Amino acid sequence: MPLTRRRFHHCMLGAFALASLPSLTRAVLEEGQDWRAVIPAQPTDTPGRIEVLEFFSYSCPHCASLNPLLKQWEANLPEDVVLQRVPVTFGRQAWATLARLFYALQSLGALEQLDQEIFAAIHEQRLKLYQESTLMEWLKSKGIDRMAFQEAFESFDVHTKVKRSEYMTERYQIDAVPTIAVAGRYVVLGRRARTLADLLIIADQLIERARTENRAQQTASPGAP
Repeated sequence: MPLTRRRFHHCMLGAFALASLPSLTRAVLEEGQDWRAVIPAQPTDTPGRIEVLEFFSYSCPHCASLNPLLKQWEANLPEDVVLQRVPVTFGRQAWATLARLFYALQSLGALEQLDQEIFAAIHEQRLKLYQESTLMEWLKSKGIDRMAFQEAFESFDVHTKVKRSEYMTERYQIDAVPTIAVAGRYVVLGRRARTLADLLIIADQLIERARTENRAQQTASPGAP
């Protein structure tokens, strides 16, 4: 039986339940278990801040479970940290449609309003939002202007952002979702994690690692901006 990305992630989550780590809050992170390096390190879009990326898809049930935790975590991030979300496609047309949905709603300022509801529609109500006819009916029920959405959904800007998300997925070597990356340098593996919340604990420690490294670089290069 081939190991698909979805099956890989199911196996990964199963491994979480078997993990023997007593507490990630007290653990020293291990490379290859808790995190891996991004090689080569990737540039970020937020100079002067530590950028955290969440690679996700609305089709992923684990992403749906992580999303409320992620929003709470984001609300308490320090000022030098910023979260960006990257919808993956993995070359699937259905996932590409949902990625376009994400960016279209973002451009209309309606993403925050509907973000968790999209997960609920797909995973609880079993709506096929990757089918445009179903998607348009659902958006109408949520009060989204069809013409404005259609224009954004079909726009060059949205298509460009989806292409860029695919490029980033490749550069970060993402093969499962949800996956969190920190500072363009680290990817959370979470092989010793017990819960999805533990992924955020690992991310916190990697943020602190990135902050320490940034300070060391600034000290070594006092003339750098």
